[in-house]
Amino acid sequence: IGQGHETTFPQILADRLGLQNETIRLVQGDTDLIPMGGGHGSSRATYMGGTAIWRAADIIIEKGRRIAAEAMEAAEADIGFEDGQFVVAGTDRAVDLLRIARIAREAGEPLDTYYAWTREWMTFPNGAHVAEVGIDRETGEVRMARYTAIDDYGVMVNPMVAAGQAHGAIAQGIGQALLEGAHYDPESGQVLAGSFMDYALPRADDLVPFELGFNPTRCTTNPLGVKGCGEAGMVGAFPAIASAILDALAPLGVGRIDGPANAYRVWRALGAARAKSG
Repeated sequence: IGQGHETTFPQILADRLGLQNETIRLVQGDTDLIPMGGGHGSSRATYMGGTAIWRAADIIIEKGRRIAAEAMEAAEADIGFEDGQFVVAGTDRAVDLLRIARIAREAGEPLDTYYAWTREWMTFPNGAHVAEVGIDRETGEVRMARYTAIDDYGVMVNPMVAAGQAHGAIAQGIGQALLEGAHYDPESGQVLAGSFMDYALPRADDLVPFELGFNPTRCTTNPLGVKGCGEAGMVGAFPAIASAILDALAPLGVGRIDGPANAYRVWRALGAARAKSG
């Protein structure tokens, strides 16, 4: 659904098992094959799914180590695993993982592995977001001028995917701060902003190029060292923009804006401040 797991999940497994990415086939959402699941959310998919993949790979390697020892007539304790191969220590004898997988399946002991992992601790992504805005005094229109962010998402499995997550989340935070508002009829409770004709989402011309950087520190609550990144941009964008707007309006006597800070609401706040000052 857009988080890039089709890229990152196979990448994690390929790296752990020393395989090419194209040899990994990811299947998602098939209840005939997957007995349980909670869906994607809470910035946890790479943390939880990635950890399960990591630990399943460890089990595969341990299963394969015994098969490799028998195949190469060596002690299991002498079998190492590196770059997709089981290697007899101190020799040039090696067998690749896929061949061991075939041998294991033919022997009725496949390397197939199921691993369910439950989150034990949280991850704590963090960062600093800075928004610069311009406000038209006559109309109340708020325009983004610059947006800069530095984030720590821990070890990044795929920096391009992480950057895409941050860009999308920042755009969503800008929409929340400047445009998006849910309106209901006070008598019936009927939603009045029930379609995109009435509910404003940010478009390309509402945004600016984002200056985005990363300062990663490894997370210690999972073997990958990853932290959640799906929501961080949105969490940073909304208060950064709201603070920038209030900073700009404070000299004009405006101390509060109930969001979204669209042109009409800012114009009304400016008018109220002028009337109050006489």
